[in-house]
Amino acid sequence: MTASLVILDGGTGRELARSGAPFRQPEWSALALIEGPQFVSAVHRSYVEAGADVITTNSYALVPFHIGADRFAADGAALATLAGRLAREVADRSPRAVQVAGSLPPVCGSYRPDLVDLDRARPVLEVLIDALAPNVDHWLAETLSSLVEARLAAALTAPTAKPLWLSFTLEDEAATEEPVLRSGESVTEAARLAADVGAAALLFNCSQPEVMEAAVRAASAHLGAESAIRIGVYANAFPPMATDAEANSAFCPIREDLTPEGYSRFAAKWHAAGASILGGCCGIGPEHIAALRNSAGDLHLPGNRV
Repeated sequence: MTASLVILDGGTGRELARSGAPFRQPEWSALALIEGPQFVSAVHRSYVEAGADVITTNSYALVPFHIGADRFAADGAALATLAGRLAREVADRSPRAVQVAGSLPPVCGSYRPDLVDLDRARPVLEVLIDALAPNVDHWLAETLSSLVEARLAAALTAPTAKPLWLSFTLEDEAATEEPVLRSGESVTEAARLAADVGAAALLFNCSQPEVMEAAVRAASAHLGAESAIRIGVYANAFPPMATDAEANSAFCPIREDLTPEGYSRFAAKWHAAGASILGGCCGIGPEHIAALRNSAGDLHLPGNRV
């Protein structure tokens, strides 16, 4: 199926820090929601102005891991509601169609399939979904490192009847021919699950640009040319992450080669391989998104295609 190109936004946390927003550990990007929500709105606007068709709610760090169990219990729902409202307001004020993706994070830790605990994750995701639902157009369960996380996200979002995008993080230095999730499960298995749960899109994020093209090809081969499931990529700008990495424990260095032009060259390969959704993750900013938009020429997103 031929699909028009959808441009996502880029990373939020580093962009908040760069803009001068309140930013520290352990709250990470959630701190701006608590102490300076105007900075969150400004980051959303910067991505819309850069040409993003979709902006993502600043809810990735709204988990007990970052804001603490007590604060999540007391304020988690209100903060998630605010995250949804801020994104919705920016999208609605845009002179062109912009949609809002509701970010659903890996509750127990990014990049760590060994820490996945569905009993812990379920009540947190339920709070986020309930609070975000009024203001999002679709769900983005992102940086998933295992299939069980994706199944849980699919089950919990199904009652909302909003489209679900599943996005998996890949092993950066896998020795296998086909790229694998950080759990060791294959991209083909992820594509099969996306089809089984009725996902609207299958994406790969927060991994090295070099592993993405093969993942897109593997997913495309399994889903087939007639599949209605979009495929997308939003890579990060970090060196490879260790298997015992703790997400957002510190600012990772940014690769010097991943300039807007360098990143766009990778994105062109992903698009040629079958990706119709392109954006950026950690370390990819508005200037990169503007370069993606400029390289897209006259392709645009019809309002009913997301």
